[in-house]
Amino acid sequence: MPDHAVPSVILWLPFVASLVVFVLRGRGRTLAAWLMTCTALACLVLTLSLYPAIAGGEALRHVFEWAPSLGLDFTLRVDGFSWLFMLLVCGIGMLVGVYARYYMPVDDPLSRLFALLLAFMGAMLGIVMSGNVIQLVFFWELTSLFSFLLIGYWNNGASARDGARMALIVTGGGGFCLLAGVLLLGHIVGSYDLDAILAAGELVRAHPLYTPTLVLVLLGALTKSAQFPFHFWLPQAMSAPTPVSAYLHSATMVKAGVFLLVRFWPVLAGTEQWFWIVGGAGMVTLVLGAFAAMFQQDLKAVLAYSTISHLGLITMLVGMGSALGVVAAIFHIVNHATFKASLFMAAGAVDHEAGTRDLRELGGLRRFMPNTAMLAVVAGAAMAGVPLLNGFLSKEMFFAETLAAQRGMLADIVPVLMAIAASAFGVVYSLRFVRGVFFGPVSPRLPRQPHEPPRWMRIPIGLLALACLLVGILPAQVIGPSLQAAAGAVLGAQAPSYSLAIWHGWNAPLQMSVIAFISGCLLYVALLGYFRRCERLPLIGWISGKRIFERALAIFTADVPAWLGRFFPGRRLQPQLMLIVLTALLAGVLAATTAPFDAPSPDWAGIDPAFALLWVLGAACAIGAATQAKFHRLAALILTGGAGLVSCVSFVWLSAPDLAATQLLVEVVTTILILLGLRWLPKRIQGMSPDARLTRVMRWRDALVALAVGAGVATVAYAAMMHPVSDSVSRFFLERAYTEGGGRNVVNVILVDFRGFDTLGEISVLATVALTVFVLLRRFRPAAESINTLRQQRRNSVVDLAGSDRLIDQSTADYLMIPGLIVQLMFPVIVLFGVHLFLRGHDLPGGGFSAGITVSVALILLYMTRGARWVETHLRVQPVRWVGAGLLLAVGTGLGSLLFGHPFLTSHFQYADLPLFGKIPLASAVLFDLGVFCLVVGATTLMLVALAHQSLRRPRVPTIVTADGTIEPEGAN
Repeated sequence: MPDHAVPSVILWLPFVASLVVFVLRGRGRTLAAWLMTCTALACLVLTLSLYPAIAGGEALRHVFEWAPSLGLDFTLRVDGFSWLFMLLVCGIGMLVGVYARYYMPVDDPLSRLFALLLAFMGAMLGIVMSGNVIQLVFFWELTSLFSFLLIGYWNNGASARDGARMALIVTGGGGFCLLAGVLLLGHIVGSYDLDAILAAGELVRAHPLYTPTLVLVLLGALTKSAQFPFHFWLPQAMSAPTPVSAYLHSATMVKAGVFLLVRFWPVLAGTEQWFWIVGGAGMVTLVLGAFAAMFQQDLKAVLAYSTISHLGLITMLVGMGSALGVVAAIFHIVNHATFKASLFMAAGAVDHEAGTRDLRELGGLRRFMPNTAMLAVVAGAAMAGVPLLNGFLSKEMFFAETLAAQRGMLADIVPVLMAIAASAFGVVYSLRFVRGVFFGPVSPRLPRQPHEPPRWMRIPIGLLALACLLVGILPAQVIGPSLQAAAGAVLGAQAPSYSLAIWHGWNAPLQMSVIAFISGCLLYVALLGYFRRCERLPLIGWISGKRIFERALAIFTADVPAWLGRFFPGRRLQPQLMLIVLTALLAGVLAATTAPFDAPSPDWAGIDPAFALLWVLGAACAIGAATQAKFHRLAALILTGGAGLVSCVSFVWLSAPDLAATQLLVEVVTTILILLGLRWLPKRIQGMSPDARLTRVMRWRDALVALAVGAGVATVAYAAMMHPVSDSVSRFFLERAYTEGGGRNVVNVILVDFRGFDTLGEISVLATVALTVFVLLRRFRPAAESINTLRQQRRNSVVDLAGSDRLIDQSTADYLMIPGLIVQLMFPVIVLFGVHLFLRGHDLPGGGFSAGITVSVALILLYMTRGARWVETHLRVQPVRWVGAGLLLAVGTGLGSLLFGHPFLTSHFQYADLPLFGKIPLASAVLFDLGVFCLVVGATTLMLVALAHQSLRRPRVPTIVTADGTIEPEGAN
C-alpha cells in the first residue's frame, strides 16, 4: 500500500469497526473488546509504518475532491507532529481497550462503550490528520459529540447527565467559535487548505481581521483544553467510566486544544495579543488547577484538576512565543499523556478493588496491591517531576523557558514564581495520590477487602509506567527522533537546537526544581492534618465555575425566555408570525433601497383573461380562508386547498409540470396533516380581546401587513422572471442537463446532479425534523374536549373499527367501511404510480421526491381509513429504517464517486444495450434519487403516522381544558 493511501485507511478503520461493534451488539463483551483492541493495534502498526517518510521530513497528503469549486477538498495530511499524536491516539486507545474489558461491570455488555470509543478514536484521528481547516472543525465537533455520549454513558446518574451536558455546551460552543475563526482565516488567505494557511503567517498577522480571528480560534482551543475560564467542565466530566477518563480527559480529547495551538503557532503566534491571551490563560490555569488539585478528596478529581494544571503548563509554553517553548510543549504533551493515563487507570483499579475513590477512606493498600502500588509510584513520581522520569525533563525545559523570557521585570518574574508554586503544588497532590492511597496504616473505613486487579488491568498501567521510565532514562534514544520530527514539522526553519540530556549541570532550572520539590514536601507535611478534614477549596472555594455556568444557563434558558414571553406571548402563534413577517418586510425594504428595480413595466394587455380569472379565484380562496379561520376551520382548510390548486394549475399553464406535480402532492400531504391536527385546536381563539373595535383594528393591521409582504414578494418574483435571459443561470442547466447529467428533466437533473450537495443537506434536515416530530409526539397525549363529550362518545361507541383505537358508532362504522375497502384496493395502484413517477423522473416529470410523497399519501390513507392497528398488523411499516436507508444510500452514492477519483457526488451516465429493450440511459444519479425517495417516504410517513396515532388514540386519563387553557384531570374540582 503506498504511503499516501495509509492515512485514509487509518482514519476510516475505527469508524468501520465502530459500526461492526454496534451491529454485533449482544454477541459478548469479549468480542467487542477484541475488536476495539485489534482495530487500535492495526492503526498503530499502520502509523508506525509511516515513520521512514516522517523521519525524512516528508508531509504525506491524500486528497479526495469533495467540492472543488468551493475550495473544499477532503484532505488527509500527516507530518511529524500529527504522526506523534496518531501514536498517542492509537497506542493509548489500544491499552484502554484492554483495560476496559476487565474494569467495566460484568453485567455491562460493553458494545455501546467500545463502539463510542472507536468512533471517538476516528474523530480524533480526523482532527490531527485534517489538511483542510473546515474538515478539521467537522471532526472537532464530532469529538465533542462522542465525548458527550461517553461522559453520559452511565446516564442513570444525574451527575453523568449534567457533566455530559456541560461538556457539550462548553466544547460545542467553542467549536462554533473555531468555525468562525477558520472561516476568517480562509477569507484572509484565500484558501482553506492547511498548507496554504501555514505558509501565510505574515499575511494573517498583518491583516486587520487578525485580532477577531485569533480570539475566535483561541476560544475553540481553550474550551476544548479546559483552560481558564472554561476549566470547570473537566472535573464534572469525571462521572464518565474511568477508561473514558483515561483516554479522553488525559491523553486525547483535552489535548486537541493544545494541538490546535501548536498547529497554528506559525500563523498566529508572535504578537502581543498571542502572548497575553494564550500565555495569561495558561499561567492562571496552571496555578489554579494545581492549587485546586491539592484539596480534592476524590482520586479522579485530583487527577482532573492536575490535568487542567498540566494543560495550562503546555498552553503557557506555547504562549511564550519562543520556538524552544513549542518544543517543550510538544514534549510535555507526550509525557503528560503517558503518566496521566496510567494514573487514571491506577485510580480505576483502586476503585474497582477497594470500592471507593475517597482519599479519606483509603490508605495502606500497598499491603494488598503491591504491584499496582509500584506502578502508581512510578507514574506519580513522573507527575511530580522526579529525576529519571519523563515529567522531570519537560518540567526542566519549562523552567528554562520561564527564565529566558525578556518582557520586562514584572512579566519576567511572575512566570518564574508561578512556575515554582505550581510545581510545588504538583508535588503535594502527587504525594496525596501515592502516599494517601498506598502507604501509611490500613484505613479502617475501606468498604471491602482489596486485592490486586486482574493481570490485564495491570499490563496497560505497567506499559505506560515503563514508557515514563524509558523516556526519563534514555530520552534522546526513545523520544528524541520523534520529537525532532514533530518540532520540525511545526517550526520548519525556525526549529531550535536543544538537548535531551539528563544532566545539564547545577543550573538555574535544576535549582528551581529542587526548591519546588522541597517546598512541596514541606507544604504536604504542613497540610497533612487539614487534608483529612477539608470539604471545600480554601480561600477561593466560594468561586465555583460550575455554579456560574449553571446560573448562566438558567438565565438563558429560563429568565430570558420568561422576559421575552412578556413581550412576545408564546401561547398565541399570531404575534410570533407577525414578528417574523415584519422582520422579513424590513429586510426587503432595506434591500430595495440599495438595489435599483430595473425590471420592465408589466404588459397588462398581454395577460390571458382565463389566466387572470384563475388568479382571481385563487385570491378569493386565500381571502376566504383568512376570514373563515375564526368561524369554521374546515371551510378555511378547503379554501386554502383551493388556493393551492390554483398554484398547481398556474405551474401547468407556465409549462412547469414537475413543479405542478410536486405542489399538488405537497398540498395533499399538508391537508391531511392539518386535518389530523384539527381536533387538537381549541374551539375559540384564546386571548382574543372582547373589545370588538380593537379586534377590527387588529384585523385591518394584519391585512395591511399581509398586503405589503405579498406585494413585496410579487415584486421580487416579477423582477426575477423579467431578468435578461442572457444573464440567467437557467441557460447553463438547459444546455448541460442531458450532455452532463444524462437526463431530459432539467429540474430533476439539477436536484440530483448539479445541486446534489444542496439536496443532500435538505433531506438531512428533513430527516432531523421527522425524528424530532416523532420524539415529541410519542410523548404527547391530546386531552379530551370535555367530560360530557367523552362520556357521550363512550355511550355511543359500539364497535372498534378495524382494530383502531377510535370509538365510533355502528352507523359511522358502516359508512367508513366502503372508503376503507376502496383505499385498500387502490393502495397497490397508488404505490405503483409512485414507482412510475420515480422511474421516469430523470427524463419526464417525476422523481424521487414526488414518488416518495405519493407512496406516503397511500400509507396515510390506509391509516386513516383502516386504522393504525390494522395497517401495522398487515404491513411492516418501519419509517425510521426508511429514513436511515435513504440517508445511507444518498451518502453512499456520493462516496462511491471518490473511489473512482472524482469529487463527492459526481454522477456518471451511459447507455446500456439490453435485450428486448434496446439502448436505455443509466445514470448513477438514479441511486441518489432512490435515497431521496426512501428518505421522503420514511420522513413523511413517520410524521404523519405519529400524528395519526395521536389523533386516533383514546386518552389514557380523562381530562378537561379549563377556561384559562390549562389541562386538568377529570374530577379534579
